Amino acid sequence: MIATIVSRPATRAALVIGTLFFLSGCVPTVPEKPPVAPGVLTRIRAEEFPFFADDMDYDGLATAIQQSLTYYSRVPDDRRFGFGPLEVEKSRMVRSLELFQNFIAERPDRDQLNRFVREHYHVYRSIGRPPDHDVLFTGYFEPLYAGSLTPSPDYPVPVYGRPKDLVTVNLGDFSPDWAGKRLVGRLAERRLVPYFTRKEILSGGALRNTAPIIAWMRDPVDLYFIQVQGSGRIQTPDGRKVSILYAAQNGHTADLVGRHLIREGKVPLAEMSMQRIRRYFREHPEDIEPMLHQDPSYVFFRIGTTGPLGNLGVEVTPGRSIATDRRIFPPGALAYVDTRKPLVSGQRKIGQWAPLKRFVLNQDTGGAIKGPGRADLFWGSGEYAETAAGHLKHPGELFFLVLKPDTAPTSP
Repeated sequence: MIATIVSRPATRAALVIGTLFFLSGCVPTVPEKPPVAPGVLTRIRAEEFPFFADDMDYDGLATAIQQSLTYYSRVPDDRRFGFGPLEVEKSRMVRSLELFQNFIAERPDRDQLNRFVREHYHVYRSIGRPPDHDVLFTGYFEPLYAGSLTPSPDYPVPVYGRPKDLVTVNLGDFSPDWAGKRLVGRLAERRLVPYFTRKEILSGGALRNTAPIIAWMRDPVDLYFIQVQGSGRIQTPDGRKVSILYAAQNGHTADLVGRHLIREGKVPLAEMSMQRIRRYFREHPEDIEPMLHQDPSYVFFRIGTTGPLGNLGVEVTPGRSIATDRRIFPPGALAYVDTRKPLVSGQRKIGQWAPLKRFVLNQDTGGAIKGPGRADLFWGSGEYAETAAGHLKHPGELFFLVLKPDTAPTSP
């Protein structure tokens, strides 16, 4: 056996729990420069622009823009960012965001917004997925579940921190051909071997004396969903809400519970959602342990003081941060999405789906968010976020914006 090869710095804070039940990832450091994929974004003419609108408050957008500016402040000045065949210098990326941030501070209406974009920005459309060239949008959220910082009969499920014997090897240090890839494993008789699987961790005591227990939870399914999302919060018996953030992953590729339930005919594909998985486990508690054991991936956490982080090392903003394939789309860039959102009743039932049109920032990535036809929207926390993230799997369009090269800088 050999240790697992992973194609990015970490497994992100988000695993979509819809039909596809995808995994994404976040790291608290600046990721290395991804390769440029020239064919996935196509510059469109002004007459092809969508009619830009925004269904949210501009304050959240300003916050998300500031997070991307924080990311750009950490990357080298000579870093370039790919918009299809175009490579854009860091300074132009910064100006693109600063100008837009200053403009939305004036609370423009739709007509002003569209005139502004047409005057100052080039717009690129994702080529999407065949045959319709649309983008499949899914969602992720920050869970909040019952937990404790001390063990008790009511909180028997341990939340593990990063094990001291977990080893990561950046293969790019050995050859440029392996840039962006890494090995995750452990040393055994002077050999690097794969790290323990979920089953070995849960049933074999593999982490005894090697990993700290940072918290305890009431329900193993709750912990699994936080691992799927990559981060979350626990509400302690005294009412505190404690953030647990991604720290590491065991290097095994996720084979998620939702997929097994579909494969084994336990839940129909058309019904798959996080809520449907919970219902199945409520009705079949005897299946919880064997089903969880079939997913070899395992995420480790740390106690945090911030909200969930995207792979750029900055906090993701509810409704304003998206995760895409970091190999092909420009990190931190201003984007625009056109898809659908659920309208939810007081009983957390979706009554209908309405248009979702808004500006977002590309601030996260994911192991299963691959290609130009996938994007994952961060919904935040709370009941609506959980419902929306658990059910969103709709087609739409994805655009990226960058300042025209002849636009004057916003600051000296």
